[in-house]
Parts: sequence; C-alpha cells; structure tokens
Amino acid sequence: MVADLTEAATSATVQAGNRNLHYHDAGTGHPVVLLHGSGPGATGWSNFRPNIAGLAQSFRVLAPDMPGWGRSDVTPADGYDHPGTVIAFLDALGIEKAALVGNSMGGMTALAVAARYPERVSHLITMGTGILSTRRVFAPGDGPSEGLKILLDAYRDPSPATMKKLVEVMTFDPRYVTDDLARERSEGALRVPEHLKNFLASWEDGGPVRGGATNDEAAGIQAPTLLIHGRDDRVMHYEYSLHLVSTIPDSRLHLLNRCGHWAQLEHAAEFNRIVTSFLSE
Repeated sequence: MVADLTEAATSATVQAGNRNLHYHDAGTGHPVVLLHGSGPGATGWSNFRPNIAGLAQSFRVLAPDMPGWGRSDVTPADGYDHPGTVIAFLDALGIEKAALVGNSMGGMTALAVAARYPERVSHLITMGTGILSTRRVFAPGDGPSEGLKILLDAYRDPSPATMKKLVEVMTFDPRYVTDDLARERSEGALRVPEHLKNFLASWEDGGPVRGGATNDEAAGIQAPTLLIHGRDDRVMHYEYSLHLVSTIPDSRLHLLNRCGHWAQLEHAAEFNRIVTSFLSE
C-alpha cells in the first residue's frame, strides 16, 4: 500500500546534468516534485516523510536531495544552482511538466523555476518561503531571523543538543521537539561533513539560493500558485507570503495558526488535503 512506503523502497539515483542526485519516487500520475529546505541534515525524505505517502495516493511524487544535501553529490558553494538542478532532474527523468512544491529554500528555488521556465511548471506551491527583494514592514529586524541564526549554529555545531534547539524554533508544537528527532537530524548532518562546510561557505557569499527570483520575475509567474505559511514561523515571517500573494497574479494564501516553519510536517493531514485538492482542480 502507498501508506506503507519506506525510505529504502522509494530510494533511487539519477545523473542530472553533471551530478548524481539521490531522490525518492512513489506513486503514479501527474509528477509532483518536493523541494526541501536548507537545514543541516535536510533531505527529501526528512522534510516530506508524511507527504510522500499522502500525495502518492493521487500523484507521482519525487523528492530529491539537492546537490550539497543528503545522499546527492557534494557540491562547493559556488556550484549551487538549484533552479538549474530542478530542470536537469526533470530532463533526466523525461518529465516535460511537473508541479513544484517547495519548503523555504525549496520554495525559493521553485519560484525561480516557475518564473524562468513557465513551460515546465504546471502548479507552484510554497511553504514558509521568502523572496530576496521583499521590503519587510512587519517582520522584525534587518538581519537573519531568530530561526536562521539557530540554523547557522546547527551547521557549525550539528550536535543533538543544537539540533534540538533547531527543531524547537522550526515548529510551534512542542511535541515535535524530541530527543529522537534531534539525534536523527544530527546523525544525518554529520554523515557528510563536506555538506556542512560548503553551506557555511555559501552563507558568506550570497546564501544557498543563487539567482533567486526577483520581484519582477515573481509578478510574471503564470502557474497557478498556492502559498502556505505558518503564522508562528520564526524562520521566515508570514509577511513574505503576504507579499507574494499580492505579487503573483494567479495565487492564493493558506495561513495556518499555531504553525511554525514546517507546515507540511506539523499539519501534514491538512497540507496533504489542500495540496491534493489544489493540484486536482
């Protein structure tokens, strides 16, 4: 059954451009690509575990580890090209058009792909996503948010104790802040130390999303767009999605109370339901 899918059963590898990408593949139907965030130890599986099974009941779900994360190739900071990687991934699998679903960094990647390759994107869905050119009014401060500061701490010290702080700031519900999850994220981050080093280098030189969409590009996005954001997101303030919903012509915003940065995990059942409905329209 789709609900019983495991990490090992869905695991695959493909050469996309000049890099090997690890990904998960489940279900049949219209392809839906899930793009993970930038946290240490983040992978397609760790960011979307309950969503892969839920969405695979109606669609073909693909969740890659981006270059520099998970089991995909180690990539130096100046080699990050996430929008280009998504296109190379679709080409390698022979997919002409897909729905893109991106959390945080993955959402910024999806925005850029939808803006620059409109013929390849059927639907766009983002969660907890910002845009580089947003002029903030309500979001506090001009520097990194509380959540981004802790994320950087976790890259420098990916111990279970620091990872527990990271999980705490990423979520609203304290039930998610467990020793087991902190240990799992720590082990995942430490599995490939080069990933950590390269991410920190990227932060000193423009961040992990190179060539993110501009405000003008976002205004030209043609794909039907669903923006999902937690009202209690301490990493990317929901003002970013308020800006995006006023910028992207065919867009709508689903704002979740009592929800942090990981809407797809904290509210998995609701997330799967509204995404399935949106993609089925």
